[in-house]
Amino acid sequence: VHLVESGGGLVQPGGSLTLSCAGSGLDFDYYSIAWFRRVPGKEREGVSCISSSDSSTHYADSVKGRFTISRANAENMVYLQMNSLNPEDTAAYYCAATVNSECELEMSIQDYWGQGTQVTVSS
Repeated sequence: VHLVESGGGLVQPGGSLTLSCAGSGLDFDYYSIAWFRRVPGKEREGVSCISSSDSSTHYADSVKGRFTISRANAENMVYLQMNSLNPEDTAAYYCAATVNSECELEMSIQDYWGQGTQVTVSS
């Protein structure tokens, strides 16, 4: 099983980025996918997730209204559209997959993790 994140980079405050998570080696339709982020020296934080059952979504309070998660099962892809980025969003972003049909922003339930992609918000 592989999860590969892409789309990170350097962006100015107020800008946008779209992260992608590509899955392989798993029946993607049956996995709920979550995005987490980690700043050095801090705990990994759940950002957003999307369920396999009905594509219901959850967001951390810190990103509500700015980030949008979506999935394209036919392509084995999950996307995280990030708008109105601010320096506090700077982190390594990871996607994770759980066989649970309902997603949760909980690290312990995730079965697989990607290697991460760096997002830096700076002027």
